[in-house]
Amino acid sequence: MKKFNLTATIWEEEGVYVSKCPELGVASCGDTPEEALSNLKEAVELYLDNAKELGLIVDVETALASSRKFTSTFEVTA
Repeated sequence: MKKFNLTATIWEEEGVYVSKCPELGVASCGDTPEEALSNLKEAVELYLDNAKELGLIVDVETALASSRKFTSTFEVTA
């Protein structure tokens, strides 16, 4: 079993915390940031288990194996 370091983005939206893993496009939510992160971890594990069952894990692992990941915030006017 391989381990991956993934990114979690968490924000508050109408009293609920939304969490998202940008590498996979998987999202979840919770009543607290900690719960949102825990729920996201579970959702990602289920996503990866499903990818294994479908024979798609090699494609997913390629994207997750990169050691060069960058995150940033920026502001736009719309």
